[in-house]
Amino acid sequence: MTAIKNLSRYVRSKNAGPFWMTIDIFCDSTEDYSRIKKSKDSLPEKVAALYEVDKDSMMFFFADDLLTVKISIPKEKPQGHKYESDMHSGQQFVRILELQID
Repeated sequence: MTAIKNLSRYVRSKNAGPFWMTIDIFCDSTEDYSRIKKSKDSLPEKVAALYEVDKDSMMFFFADDLLTVKISIPKEKPQGHKYESDMHSGQQFVRILELQID
């Protein structure tokens, strides 16, 4: 098993509107990208547990030409909520860096 941070060149998170955030995983090689893509059957459960959301509420996109995985996750609190701690979702990628891929 290998951590996402070791299979990617760059990982970022950002708002995708007030109710969603997106995590982008950019890979340098086809091999690394393929390892993540091949785990797409187990990936939703792992990410759902990590971000404490229902796995059926997330969306996964695999951009083969760009060697990039995009994960859209509903936000627990909408952007600007008085108890929201990351207004732009820019720090949310940190949790996924240690996620282990088969």
